[in-house]
Amino acid sequence: MKISLEVTGAQEQQLTEAANRLNVPPAELAAAAVRDLVTRPDPEFERAARRVLEKNRELYERLR
Repeated sequence: MKISLEVTGAQEQQLTEAANRLNVPPAELAAAAVRDLVTRPDPEFERAARRVLEKNRELYERLR
């Protein structure tokens, strides 16, 4: 899927500078940022998973 978006001049400059530091094209850096955003786990899920793991830690240790 191709997506077009509009950024301010300052945002474009920041993106270009960051891409240059990383030696990648700006579009590739922007795509990587989007991938990171959409694949990041939901913080609420993370909290719930941590709570369940902590609550059942002793059981998991016994099952090893």
